[in-house]
Amino acid sequence: MSIAQAARNRDEDRDIEAAMAALGAEARAAARALAAASAETRRGALRAAAAALRASEAAILEANARDMAAAREKELSGALLDRLALDPGRVEAMAAGVEQVAALEDPVGRLLGEWERPNGLRIRRVSVPIGIIGIIYESRPNVTADAGALCLMSGNAAILRGGSESWHSSRAIAAALRQALVESGLPAGCIQLVPTTDRAAVGILLAMDDVLDLIVPRGGRSLIERVKAESRVPVMAHLDGNCHVYVHAAADPEKARDVTFNAKMRRTGICGAAETLLVDTAMADALPLILEPLFEAGCEVRGDRRVQALDSRVVPAAPADWGTEYLDAIISVGLVDGLDAAIAHVNEHGSHHTDAIVTEDASAADRFMEAVDSGIVLHNASTQFADGGEFGMGAEIGISTGKLHARGPVGVEQLTTYKYKVYGNGQVRP
Repeated sequence: MSIAQAARNRDEDRDIEAAMAALGAEARAAARALAAASAETRRGALRAAAAALRASEAAILEANARDMAAAREKELSGALLDRLALDPGRVEAMAAGVEQVAALEDPVGRLLGEWERPNGLRIRRVSVPIGIIGIIYESRPNVTADAGALCLMSGNAAILRGGSESWHSSRAIAAALRQALVESGLPAGCIQLVPTTDRAAVGILLAMDDVLDLIVPRGGRSLIERVKAESRVPVMAHLDGNCHVYVHAAADPEKARDVTFNAKMRRTGICGAAETLLVDTAMADALPLILEPLFEAGCEVRGDRRVQALDSRVVPAAPADWGTEYLDAIISVGLVDGLDAAIAHVNEHGSHHTDAIVTEDASAADRFMEAVDSGIVLHNASTQFADGGEFGMGAEIGISTGKLHARGPVGVEQLTTYKYKVYGNGQVRP
């Protein structure tokens, strides 16, 4: 490397550091303004944001077309292209999602507990915003709208870092949101987008423990592992969606077929898509009925030896397949000897995200739902319901696979913490 190039690199690094420091300062000021803003002010800003998204549809779709063209040149997978693509329906869905968040009950100031001590002190536990949240995500541009809306409704300032693939789309969406903030009397700094695709900005963001109160990564395993390894800020992790459907011995075969097909094929590139199908050996005769729609839809089926013996179209599953999040039209299929074997398989190979049992035996369903260690467990329903909107939460930042603070869909309530308010009348401690 030449001396001149090294100097240019140092200048670029300083520019990125200065830009990130400016984001932090703006976020701190915005967080203070949000703390003083009423629920109606926040709701009004969100309604204005929904209107701005609709009014900016042409600009957003033009920006997305640039991202899609670049993604195709890079030969990104079909699943990633599906995540990246926007159309009028998806823009409308973003706007409607923002309106749904605005219609939620105010998560700030909720009374979570109240009691009085023998000495007369009255103690109240109330919900409050977390503060300033950094959100790092990959190719889905709609996360820009979802994350911004959820943070705003929960009283948090947000610093968003979208993926380079969605750079133009995310900027267009963020511009609409920030325009609405200003029109509503709130600082534009309530929602900020990291102004560079340089990976160095992520490292700086992870070290901003003097600014950020929480980091939420949403993406693939490599992103999550980097964030967890490098962050000096507390992390709410969203790991792989290695989701399972287990067809129990008492399952309705047609129900099992329909649930499995939807769980795998409705949208293969989302984290709630099923990646493994487990079928009880007592239901082996129903396996052809369950698999046929998958074959017809062009899904590759990878199976263990017993599954291969039932259908010549099944290709061998490698050991790594049982722990793989395909995000594609591929599914691993295995026969298991009973409920306990299914539970053990899910807990060993799953990612603690979302898993489903199909059965008409309520006690078996209860056993599965109690024993499977995942954020979301379902009975006789598709894993693709793993979504904050489907839970009535308006939207979500992600599905938390951790166990501390929040688990499952992360919506407005999960983006608050609490404080204690203690009321006295001159008490002193002896």
